[in-house]
Amino acid sequence: MNLAEGVQLVSFIILTVMMLGAALAVVLTPNIVYSAFLLGAVFSAMAGLYLLLNASFVAAAQILVYVGAINVLILFAIMLVNKREDFAPVKYAWTRKIVTAAVCGGLFLLLGTTIITTPWAIDSTAAAGDEAIYILGEHFFTDFLLPFELVSVLLLMALIGAIVLARRDIIPDGDALGDDLKLPEKPRELVSAVASSESESN
Repeated sequence: MNLAEGVQLVSFIILTVMMLGAALAVVLTPNIVYSAFLLGAVFSAMAGLYLLLNASFVAAAQILVYVGAINVLILFAIMLVNKREDFAPVKYAWTRKIVTAAVCGGLFLLLGTTIITTPWAIDSTAAAGDEAIYILGEHFFTDFLLPFELVSVLLLMALIGAIVLARRDIIPDGDALGDDLKLPEKPRELVSAVASSESESN
């Protein structure tokens, strides 16, 4: 093993430990804001793994799209909702934990079996590095154009939903909405105080 291979191996181990540790912290951290920031660390570690695979464009897209767009959108959604209500205890919550552990364990075994049984031989004829950019762009705008556009629409819907939940102080009265669509409005003291201060200044 030469120096370059040793550096790649050490970098792979560090990035893998960082990604797995941050992924576990995302699930186990009780603070949802910290979980969102740790999710950005997971995406960044994945970008580092793409760099080790000589896929610089995919690594840059990982940072720009997932860390710079999707993770920021998740943070906006968390901070705009501003939910102040305490969570009520759920009956038989331990059964959900058991089912979740069973599903996660099954997925782990399935993915582990797939990794072990898949031949990972390197195909020298496959496009690698910057040559893969053209193939990715061709697939995005031909074979996967519809899913690519649907993802953008889904992200737009999530952003609009976060804004609606954050601005629920302008929702009409209960007569215009059904009982099932009523949302607890934000306290109007701050809004009235700001309006009165503006009127006094004018």
